[in-house]
Amino acid sequence: MNKPLRRIAIFCGLLVLALLIRDNYLQYVKAEQLASEKDNRRVAIQRYAHPRGDIIVDGNPITGSVVSKSGDFKYKRTYKNGPMWSPVTGYSSQAFDSSQLEKIDDGILSGNDDRLFFRKTLDMITGKPQLGGNVVTTLNASAQKAAYDGLAKQGGKGAVVALEPSTGKILALASYPSYDPSSFAGYSDNDAKAWNSLKSSKADPMLNRALRETYPPGSTFKVVTAAAALENGLYKSADEQTNSPLPWTMPGTTTQLKNEGNIPCKNANLRTALQFSCNTVFGKIGSDLGNDKMLTEAKKFGFDAEQFTPVRTNASVFSDNMNQSQTALSSIGQYNTAATPLQMAMVASAVANDGKLMKPYMVDKLQGPNLDTVAQTEPQEMSRPLSSQNAQILQDMMQTVVEKGTGTNAKIDGVTVGGKTGTAQHGVANSANPYAWFISYAKLPDGSSPVAVAVVIEDGSANRDDISGGGLAAPIAKNVMEAVIKSKK
Repeated sequence: MNKPLRRIAIFCGLLVLALLIRDNYLQYVKAEQLASEKDNRRVAIQRYAHPRGDIIVDGNPITGSVVSKSGDFKYKRTYKNGPMWSPVTGYSSQAFDSSQLEKIDDGILSGNDDRLFFRKTLDMITGKPQLGGNVVTTLNASAQKAAYDGLAKQGGKGAVVALEPSTGKILALASYPSYDPSSFAGYSDNDAKAWNSLKSSKADPMLNRALRETYPPGSTFKVVTAAAALENGLYKSADEQTNSPLPWTMPGTTTQLKNEGNIPCKNANLRTALQFSCNTVFGKIGSDLGNDKMLTEAKKFGFDAEQFTPVRTNASVFSDNMNQSQTALSSIGQYNTAATPLQMAMVASAVANDGKLMKPYMVDKLQGPNLDTVAQTEPQEMSRPLSSQNAQILQDMMQTVVEKGTGTNAKIDGVTVGGKTGTAQHGVANSANPYAWFISYAKLPDGSSPVAVAVVIEDGSANRDDISGGGLAAPIAKNVMEAVIKSKK
């Protein structure tokens, strides 16, 4: 071979080699990045080329798929009782991507997860159509309905979370107002209009208030402060008299901390202070313990950290580097203290579970298209905010709140209920309607605690003077607890 031909052959060989290197680079190195590229339309077309698997509650699907009427996408997502379940499912849209469980577990639902590779390959060989797997949740349909209906009846904004204290299973996760994911699941002009309408709404219906909104928890945070007092040995029982003068001026200020109404708070014991929700008692406890000890206890309950259920939550807040008066206000759920409804359900859950806080989760297991279990969630202990002895003392105090305090609207015949009300001020000079809170748990005669609940209502359909956690939020918590108890029978 003469020299010019040899050079051409070498050059062509190098071109072929470069092509092979580039091809392998794209297939193996860049494959994952290209597959997740938002502008890669082929990925979206493949996602909707066959029916998605379902999200399951109590053995029944709350999602579905239908054939699209037009366009490149063969199937479109549907939802049953979409507004009620959207805080759990999120959405899956041909035009607007996906969120929450629909996004986190998209691989399973679409059938493209690596864990389904063998099944997918076998189906290709045998000529069977590709199918998605299922996401089986921990949710309780009756509890979810009670939560959503209760919020809808109030007509304002709010959220409810219910947990199983012994495992951390999320039994209810409701947010109001809500949205129907079916309304924008397609790719049409109507889907775009529905999406834009929801996104521009002042009511912010697509905000998951149960997980992604933090509120001043008000007096419900006094349960955390009581736990800190017991755990740090400041007081050793529910009936030990506290050192709580009345009036009490916050350290470093000339401002007296006020109580609501003429209630017996002077040197009150912890039981009485929780029953009547004495600001002076719990504010002084926070001031006496100091910021560091209060912060340590709050963190044990989950404050100052995001939770993953697997849907990510906003972190609840108890601040650091506060002086004594700021710590006092924070210890009664004001100042900078802020909590998600999930966080306050975790507080009630830890108390009900004798001081053991379980990691909250909403996915029980993932299934392949043939219903084989691909992954199973095991309950996991998250922390121990209280000793068993102190948790039982706090249970006794919370039960007094429901029996003869501010939480009597949560009483259930034949069931021991513990709870704490809260009315958190907000707005300029506290002029806006306060947030109505209630946290609670139920204990059955056999000593088990099947459910703990947190309810918050942002705007109640009542006059400002009538708004209270016991008046608006407690009845919803009661209905949710009853729904869980009935489902266990």
